Amino acid sequence: MDMTSASSQYFAQVAGEWDRLRSGYFSEVVRQTAISKAYLRPEMSVADIGAGTGFMAAGLAPLVSRVYALDGSPEMLAVARQNLKDFDNVVFQEAEGLALPLPDASLEAVFANMYLHHCPDPLAAIREMARLLKPGGRLVITDMDAHEYEWMREEMADVWLGFEAAQVRAWYEQAGLVNIIIGCAGESCCAESVEAKTPAEQRQAEIGVFVAVGTRRVQAQSAVQEHYGALARGGTGSWELQAAVEEGCCTSKAEVETSCCAPQAEVQASCCSPVEVIPLEALATTEAGYVPGYSSVERAAAPSEAANFSLGCGNPTALARLQPGEVVLDIGSGGGLDAFLAARQVGPQGRVIGVDMTDEMLARARRSAQQAGLDNVEFRKGQAQALPVEDGSVDVVISNCVINLCEDKGQVFREAYRALKPGGRLEVSDVVTQGTFPAELRADPHNWGNCVFGALPEQEYLDLVAQAGFGEIKIGRSAQAGEIASVRVYSAMVAARKPA
Repeated sequence: MDMTSASSQYFAQVAGEWDRLRSGYFSEVVRQTAISKAYLRPEMSVADIGAGTGFMAAGLAPLVSRVYALDGSPEMLAVARQNLKDFDNVVFQEAEGLALPLPDASLEAVFANMYLHHCPDPLAAIREMARLLKPGGRLVITDMDAHEYEWMREEMADVWLGFEAAQVRAWYEQAGLVNIIIGCAGESCCAESVEAKTPAEQRQAEIGVFVAVGTRRVQAQSAVQEHYGALARGGTGSWELQAAVEEGCCTSKAEVETSCCAPQAEVQASCCSPVEVIPLEALATTEAGYVPGYSSVERAAAPSEAANFSLGCGNPTALARLQPGEVVLDIGSGGGLDAFLAARQVGPQGRVIGVDMTDEMLARARRSAQQAGLDNVEFRKGQAQALPVEDGSVDVVISNCVINLCEDKGQVFREAYRALKPGGRLEVSDVVTQGTFPAELRADPHNWGNCVFGALPEQEYLDLVAQAGFGEIKIGRSAQAGEIASVRVYSAMVAARKPA
């Protein structure tokens, strides 16, 4: 890493006893939290920047194919080589943080633990780490929250006294990362000043540790828009039939007609996103359980062109508890089926706004609305990441198998939060996974249009909902699932509320 002379001297002096010192500062909990946010696969290559004596690399080496342990201190790396001598998949390199000796887009994940606060230019360091990521790869940084223990600059050669979450988020955004999650790492960093001149009230430091995650873009929007424009021009379509069967998510047409999904083990709620996992019975729309589709009654109530053009993976209107007079926003309204069902539920005093980025979809939906004489629904052109509605103007936001198509899902949820009135509800059906796909599948923009390879692991999806500010987050999983590249794929209903 690009160290100040003070940092270089400090780490040269403490290298031999760093493992003992580190165990007093923070524990393996920090490492476990960081690793859990990367959704690693055995074939991955990753880097540990500012590797020190190998604390993070030791946790990574058993899980992936290759670990690059990079540090600017030869003394620290010498200890790391000894600590990790039993691993043959760790490559050690002395390197400056602003000129990392690895090619562009060569890694699936990059980690940096307690490194950033030693960097004179954190933004430049983050940009350099992001450069190494393949499309869809994740950057995971763990470091200290902002604090006021000035003695740490002198005694521990710290350049920064921790960081505010907003500043870290801004740096990630400037580095071009999306789906940014900044939360607690599960413990505090503890240190004690050894200088007698340090005031007694400042001597003992207990500082929160954050974990910050961001993902490199795939640049899939154009491919997705082209895919759905072609479907709209073709006249018929179904996510389940065109994508799930073709990609192996389900095994038969009969199976996908009741959805391509199955119940999973209960999600472990993170410290920053408490989630209620709803039993399937509580979501039941039939005696058999939650079936993410449309009844014959619902299809008969919708304009025929829309009823026969379903591209969803669920039915958000069945569970959204829409009330007469409410204003509903449908993100990615497509051919308009969900918007039309919502329009009938909110009645003539209510209103539904469908938003879609594809001209062909908007044309179909508007034509259907006109033919059905529905004057309480309108369709606007716009992006899910920049919704064309005023702040605090809608009661309920719905979406059906669309957010998985968006690269920056975190921004979509922030936009939904902005659009909702205080106390407003988010009710979405979407595809999620139990793990992450191989990089070559996720990184191909043309794979995203089938509503599978843009899907996120369930916990990451829920973390992004919480990051946007939502509370009362609930998830219900559908009754069947498929598997691609050993990753379980399923649809889920996610409900949340904007605090009143």
